[in-house]
Amino acid sequence: MKNLEIMTTILEKIKEYDRIMLFRHIRNDGDCVGATKGLKRIIQLTWPEKEVYLIDEDLAKYLDFMGPEDEPVADDLYADALGIVLDTASESRISNKKYTLCKELVKIDHHIPLENYGSYIWVEEEKSSACEMVVKFYSAFRDQLKIDSEAATYLYTGMVTDTGRFRYSDVDGDTLRHAAILLDVGVDTETLYARLYLEAFEYLKFKAHIYQKMQITENGVAYIFVDCDMQKEFGLSLEQASAVIGNLDSIRGCICWIAFIETGDEQNTIRVRLRSRFVHINSIAEKYRGGGHASASGATLYGREEIDALLRDADAHVKNYKENNEGWL
Repeated sequence: MKNLEIMTTILEKIKEYDRIMLFRHIRNDGDCVGATKGLKRIIQLTWPEKEVYLIDEDLAKYLDFMGPEDEPVADDLYADALGIVLDTASESRISNKKYTLCKELVKIDHHIPLENYGSYIWVEEEKSSACEMVVKFYSAFRDQLKIDSEAATYLYTGMVTDTGRFRYSDVDGDTLRHAAILLDVGVDTETLYARLYLEAFEYLKFKAHIYQKMQITENGVAYIFVDCDMQKEFGLSLEQASAVIGNLDSIRGCICWIAFIETGDEQNTIRVRLRSRFVHINSIAEKYRGGGHASASGATLYGREEIDALLRDADAHVKNYKENNEGWL
């Protein structure tokens, strides 16, 4: 099995340590939350005597149903602990900076690797989600590990959200086989989908507003700018405003779409979400303090001038792709 050696090493490290600290990326999403909570639950079920901590920033509001985080602990508890960082390509994006206090560090990730960190590194950039990697880990050692419906629900949540309900191009047969493992354990998908995808009436009016305001570049980059006034008008959290990217994904001829979200902080930061089909856009994100997957990335801008610059780069990138490839829609 591919990567069996590193998975075996990680398993042995988990067995070795009495205390384990779990970490994930800033601006948490369904995958990083599901992966950390799912792995924590598996470890606790398998080794009830171990101390397992997940100490992080507050969850994005739409993930509140996944339950609270652990309370902070003294720094000296990190010193003899194993740290496991999930779903995080670079150290700068690790949310809880106390990962540096851990005795040893494991990296489990599915993003295009921007940098190596940690003593033990397991990266599979072709995998659809970090949650799928945790399920793969469980499946490889299911004779030694325990799982229940709670852990399965955490992990299925991450798989569903990071694959766009199993629609994205990185979904393969293994993805669905791993999802089937979780469904066999027990996941209430009707309740889960209701929690994830039901929308308030006010948010539906915001979506209608978005369709009036979105624009398209000359060569087919759809984009929207959600400023602070718009967020205030429709009562949106930053996470809800960022989710607008999903409303731009079905425009014929637009193979790249971008949402610019004004954060209102002192640095005039603008959160950027980039998505695409056919064409890879991670190189654009990396140029603007970001990164991610080939067709789903994020970046950070400072000021409107950088918005114009990124749009020019994206438009030229899409133009070049269309001129040299066929079959795009």
